Amino acid sequence: MTDNSDICPAYLPLLNSAELARADSLSHPLMRQRHIEVRARLRLLLADYLQQAPADIRIVRTEQGKPYVPDHPHLVFNISHTARQLVIAIAHQSQLGVDIEHAKPRANLAALVAKCFADVEATYWHSLPDTQKTTAFYRFWTKKEAFVKATGRGIALGLKDCVINPLRPETFLSLPKAYHPDSWRIIELQLATPTTDDLLCGAVVMDSPADVCYFRMV
Repeated sequence: MTDNSDICPAYLPLLNSAELARADSLSHPLMRQRHIEVRARLRLLLADYLQQAPADIRIVRTEQGKPYVPDHPHLVFNISHTARQLVIAIAHQSQLGVDIEHAKPRANLAALVAKCFADVEATYWHSLPDTQKTTAFYRFWTKKEAFVKATGRGIALGLKDCVINPLRPETFLSLPKAYHPDSWRIIELQLATPTTDDLLCGAVVMDSPADVCYFRMV
């Protein structure tokens, strides 16, 4: 059994056996802390909505890996976390996805644009000054990721086919077949101060209103 003395004592009783086993499998103390905190905070939020004890909430995953609460199919949620940042979005009778990323420079951004952006997005991105390209990439990327998470199908759906309107970035120009662009709403999240080291890009994509909760973890 892993030493959990550095974990908030109130969190551990909230997790089920599978979540605790996953925590025990993580050798890095900080990763273990964050795993436990993410699961505990999610359960606490769901408990508030469902008026049910956090530890009693049954959470399972679809074949594609999307978590849901089978005993309360009307309540939907999605989470995204990176380093100390955690966002949880919750809604009723909705399709819902959230994604956050630290906007860190990467040498292969142009290659990712060629692979994952539609022509109209790529043309816009290449037209930007170099000083704006990193942030712009992650603003497009998080919206695409949030959408494919909302559908439950993941990136297999095709990020290139989830086309953001560069001039109206809260809207889609087009989506894969069976999804109508006008049915979806994009909310860009402003979660951190825009400094070189601490710029966090994020988006929630949904087809009905949602509540969004943001946490800074240990």
